[in-house]
Amino acid sequence: MTVVEKEVSPHFDDFLFEWSTKFQFLVGGYGSGKSYHVALKIILKLLAEKRTALVVREVYDTHRDSTYSLLEELVIDLGLDGRIKCMTSPMQIRFPNGSKIIFKGMDKPAKLKSINNISLVWLEECSEIKYSGFKELLGRLRHPTLKLHMILSTNPIGEDNWSFKHFFKDEQNNRLVLDDADLYEKRTVITNDTYYHHSTADDNFFLPESYIAQLDELKDYDPDLYRIARKGRFGVNGVKVLPQFEVQPHNEVMEAIRRTVKIDKRVGMDFGFEDSYNAIVRMAVDDRRKILYLSWEYYKNKMTDPQTAEDIIEFKETRELIIADSAEPKAIEFFRQQGFNIRGAEKFQGSRLANTKKVKRFKKIICSDQCPNVIAELKTLTYKKNKLDEIIPDEFNVDPHTFSAIWYGLDGYEVADLKNPLERYKQLLGR
Repeated sequence: MTVVEKEVSPHFDDFLFEWSTKFQFLVGGYGSGKSYHVALKIILKLLAEKRTALVVREVYDTHRDSTYSLLEELVIDLGLDGRIKCMTSPMQIRFPNGSKIIFKGMDKPAKLKSINNISLVWLEECSEIKYSGFKELLGRLRHPTLKLHMILSTNPIGEDNWSFKHFFKDEQNNRLVLDDADLYEKRTVITNDTYYHHSTADDNFFLPESYIAQLDELKDYDPDLYRIARKGRFGVNGVKVLPQFEVQPHNEVMEAIRRTVKIDKRVGMDFGFEDSYNAIVRMAVDDRRKILYLSWEYYKNKMTDPQTAEDIIEFKETRELIIADSAEPKAIEFFRQQGFNIRGAEKFQGSRLANTKKVKRFKKIICSDQCPNVIAELKTLTYKKNKLDEIIPDEFNVDPHTFSAIWYGLDGYEVADLKNPLERYKQLLGR
């Protein structure tokens, strides 16, 4: 039996010997020590049991200066370099009891097919790996007798990443596994056969104070990076397109619409089929208070026009005006022939930017909690950036079909520009 001694950060004491769950998800800020302790945990496990461990990153070549280098450093530091062999061609670490660690990249998926009897997988920077890759790796995790484990480690990024949706919350599919706020408070949580661990630089006793001070300085000039690097928390990365967007219970939204004396009800529709979606949004405009209510959605793809017409037959009966994407005149004509009250929205050079600015001028955008796809697309919608790190005002981090539907539905309506002193004065008089 091999006995090793190593000083570790107290916050990771339990983690090192926690093997009761199939999944172990570690999220933390910069310098928190999560990768170091994962590497140590794997070495200890493979010394105690004969196993084959697979270490995965999105790009194979990044292993050399990260996971492989870290594991090799630990082997030497533990005084085991005479017994554990670290090989570079191909990268592999072999143990005296027959255990071994192999390294693969998701950029070379064909090479995953040749591996067998993998009982332990470590996904380093798992948020960089595609969701399809994660599911592929689950299929590679198999052994006839040993208990299976998958360790995932990452710095937090946007809540739109698959790792957050799978292990925490997926609002679009109304799925909640664990509220990330609970993890930040409790630091470790076990649920759903997953061990969760949260860490920050404060948990790494071996960091110099100058490094932590450097992280603290981020708060003054880069709040997004401060949240990620210093606090180790998920959130929205980038500049929000609609910071005034909020979600309220459906009955409260409908009651607010009902109570509003002068309300402008509208319906917008965006067309899609294969990768994009048919999106319809019912909305109501409180012009006096400059509030946009979003109360109902339709969101499906791979639907033919006749199938969609059957799904939304209520609009044929109510005769509500649907304002749709004018780039699809054939579809609009089909719905018109079927008895729907529908027309195309006006499009012009720069209309994407103009429509985005129009929606941004609302003081509040209040969405019913019964519109999961609107929430998923708009709550975390951020601007794309160019190579100079400048926002592109009419391009976004996702293709938000519900946002397009809102653009079309608001065709012909103008929101007062409250930067204009005269318009601001009119608004004050209207209260």
